Formats: sequence, structure tokens, C-alpha cells
Amino acid sequence: MEYGDLLKIAKTYGDPVYVYDSEKIISQFQRLTHAFGSVKKLKLNYAAKALSNITILRLMNNLGSGLDTVSIQEVKLGLLAGFKPESIIFTPNGVSLEEIEAAAALGVRINIDNLSILEQFGSKHPDIPVCIRINPHVMAGGNSKISVGHIDSKFGISIHQIPHLLRIVELTNMNINGIHMHTGSDILDIDVFLYASEILFETAKNFKNLDFIDFGSGFKVPYKEGDIETNIEELGKKLSSRFNSFCKQYGKELTLAFEPGKFLVSEAGFFLAKVNVVKQTTSTVFASIDSGFNHLIRPMFYGSNHEIINISNPKGKERYYSIVGYICETDTFGSNRRINEISEGDILCFRNAGAYCFTMASNYNSRFRPPEVLWHNGKAILIRERETFEDLIKNQVDVKDLFPTQREKVVAK
Repeated sequence: MEYGDLLKIAKTYGDPVYVYDSEKIISQFQRLTHAFGSVKKLKLNYAAKALSNITILRLMNNLGSGLDTVSIQEVKLGLLAGFKPESIIFTPNGVSLEEIEAAAALGVRINIDNLSILEQFGSKHPDIPVCIRINPHVMAGGNSKISVGHIDSKFGISIHQIPHLLRIVELTNMNINGIHMHTGSDILDIDVFLYASEILFETAKNFKNLDFIDFGSGFKVPYKEGDIETNIEELGKKLSSRFNSFCKQYGKELTLAFEPGKFLVSEAGFFLAKVNVVKQTTSTVFASIDSGFNHLIRPMFYGSNHEIINISNPKGKERYYSIVGYICETDTFGSNRRINEISEGDILCFRNAGAYCFTMASNYNSRFRPPEVLWHNGKAILIRERETFEDLIKNQVDVKDLFPTQREKVVAK
């Protein structure tokens, strides 16, 4: 996409607005598929939580992807988008037995990450195949909030609890068809990933009827020019060789599964917002945009770095700006960034806005969530309308009789 295309989208659909480039999503999917081309059975299950717009889900389905879901709502979105139930895996954390049973009733694959629910589910539904999420006790990921495989993590069943796990499986006679792990996001060191994989292979030996091993995901993408990223090609070569070797040892061709989210959609996303005010203080020049952490919370929540470009003045002289929002708390998108000279009314573009951006948006300060646009085959296609005031109050119940206004009191008399 060119800057001119983005500016036209901002003019047509208003700002702020999210834009996704389908060509980048497709190329990332193909890159990951090719990296593991030597594996006979490979299944990529797109992590719906990264970007759950139904049109994006349809695109993934069209590519041949499966779907990784973490809530019954995501399961239903996947079914609505055309995924077959058997192509959806339900990998929740800390949900009720009832929600897992509801997902199982829809025919999707079940992944359980705690002993309590595993025993309850196995006792009631021993004939329904279950995948087990293991915590390998490996610290990986670019931030404590997205490192989920360490010893103090709430995710997965500890490898130290394997004897207890096996006892539950034996007593319930349940069918374990998969083993799963997810160590964290923004993984740079593939040796750490491979080390955790060895733990998963060792765990898999305890189960004789597996169909697949799911290695999670968490591959890092570049967030700025020259940024480092996960070497997918090297990981593909090394893990594929080890996986094929394990399958021979196991005596069965298993499916190698991943659940990429950020890797597939992060770089495809752009967030556009207009500059409301340029404000000079004694030490800082602030550019305040028509948005806040209600639309893009990752910089405040994770400390993530999104490259910010002034697409209204891409060749202007560079100056230092702190980009902030209009929320009533500090919502700084970037401090002292070198950006081409900014004027009020300019459109700023935030790159890598495809993953965990719109899906984490809210109505804080009673602001509307922005529209989403798909750039496909050289055309801009609206895939979510901008919210309105009617959307904001749609599910609120205004109990006027309890607290009538002074005007309503007068009218009532």
C-alpha cells in the first residue's frame, strides 16, 4: 500500500480508522507454510483473538487455515465465518466447565489447561477427544504480560504434574488426541523454542493415540526498520527435522500444529488518526491525536513500539514529538519520536496495527470504536462501520422512573 492510498481511505471513511492489507496476510501465511514444507501434515490455526473481524476470519478460512479460539464467542464467530467445527480448536484459560461443554457440543476440538476441569470433563465425556495444554516452565516472550510458559504462569498444566495428569486419564479412560504448549509472544531465540519443544516431545511419549502436537506460536515480527524478528526459516528447518524424527520414533505420522496470530496479521495493519493539536511545552512538543488508548492500548499496556509516520508530510524535515491521545489519563503512544514535521490536521499512521489493536479497543470515555477497512486487490472495502451514539447506548436500560429529571417531574405534574 502507498501513503496516498491510506490518505484516501482516511478521507473516505474518516479517522481514526484501521486498515488491513490482505496481500501481506496471504504472504505471511505462505511464508510460514513454506518454512515447514518438509512436514507431511501441517496445520496452521489462526489465533482469532489477534484480529477477529469476520471478513479476516473468512480470508483465513479461504487460505486453508484452521482457527484457534479462546472463548465460546470466538468459536461461534469461526462457525459463522465458514470454518468446519473440526477445524476449530478451543483453547480457553480459566473458563467454566459449562463453557467447555458448550464448545464441545458444537463439535470443535477441545484443549484443556488445568487438572480440575480435565478430571470433570473426562468423567462426564470420556468419549470426546481432548488436547492437553502443558506448561513447559520455559521463560520466553518479549514482555512479562505475554510470557505465559514460565513456572509462575496461570496457563497450562505443569510438567511436574504429569503423574497426576496420567492418573486422571487412566481413571476416566478419556481419549487424549493432542499435546499443546505456548511459551509466550515475541520469541527471538529459536533455541529456547526448540528446548521447550523437547519437553513437549518427552511429554507426548506418555500418550499412545495422539493425532497432533501443537507448538503454539509467539513468533516475533519487526516493529521498525532494522528490528530483529524470529528466523522462521531456520526454525522451520530445525523443528521440522526433529518433528519428523519424533514421528518415526512414535510410529505414526502426527500433525504439526501452530496457532499464529501476530505473525499473520500484525504487519498487515495500519491505524490512521488525525492530529488535533500541536502543543509546545518548555521541553516537549506534543502532537495530540483524535484517538487514545481506547483505540490502541498496546503502547501503554505492553510498552510496545509502533512506528509512527506522518503520511501527510512524508518528506518534511524531521523533528522530535511525543504523540499522545485525548483520554483523561496519560496515553502516550510514543515519546520524543523523530517524525517528519507535524501540523494540526495531518494524518499519522501507526504501523503493525493488525494484531491485538482493534480487538483490545473499548468505549472508554464513551468514545466510539473506529471502522475497519480491508485493502484487497487494490480496493478499499469497509468491513466494520464506525460506531454511533446509538451503538453506545444500545444495551443500556434507562430506568427513568427511579431517577426522573427535574424537567420530567414538571411534565409529570
